[in-house]
Amino acid sequence: MSKTALITGGGRGIGKACSLLLAKNGYNVVVNYNKNEKAATITAEEILKNGGNAICIQADIADQNAVNDMVKKALKTFGKIDCLINNAGVAASGLLIDADKNLYDKIFDVNMRGVYNCTYALLPHMLSKKSGSIINISSIWGQTGGSCEVIYSAAKAAVIGFTKALAKEVGLSSVRVNCVCPGVIDTDMLSGLTDSDKNELIDQTPLHRLGNPLDIARAVLFLAEDNSDFITGQILAVNGGLYI
Repeated sequence: MSKTALITGGGRGIGKACSLLLAKNGYNVVVNYNKNEKAATITAEEILKNGGNAICIQADIADQNAVNDMVKKALKTFGKIDCLINNAGVAASGLLIDADKNLYDKIFDVNMRGVYNCTYALLPHMLSKKSGSIINISSIWGQTGGSCEVIYSAAKAAVIGFTKALAKEVGLSSVRVNCVCPGVIDTDMLSGLTDSDKNELIDQTPLHRLGNPLDIARAVLFLAEDNSDFITGQILAVNGGLYI
């Protein structure tokens, strides 16, 4: 029986790469989106065209009721969910002194509350079947901190702490919880950088290139699969050697 993965923000960037790669490896894929229905639909259609199974479900992951409904729909369609990939995220750059409470709430609502909401909704299912893999997407800034991204760094650091603590809590039920920390990945989140900014980051990276979404998707697939069944509570940095 095929495994099923629920991927938040699964229609674009890293989320899309995860959706396509897991589908290619036999997973049924639930492509979550909040506002960009077009991107999620295109991703699901690409999976279906290539012989896989996928559905799109709209849900604002900052809304617990919406997340609960999403999980119910996913379970009704596929019967089980084996892997949760908490990928959806938002970022903002600027000085902390210029950031207001609304910006703080927005960043934490998606990057941390969303991780909590999705995990909270799905965890009883995984505990009852005594299996499951939860993979949280944090960031290199959650590990090192990023100037002018203080709130984002704090939210992503919280995801790391959440991962380590939950792994200890649910290990006896054979549910694994791990975290992937991308470095500088060439997605829409880099749209605010100039070519000069990007070249400077490339020069600082030992592998001398920006990462791409597939680099992250391959790490996610590894943590989702049974070959990693003795790995939990780990923070896997996929960053080309940046800031090691």
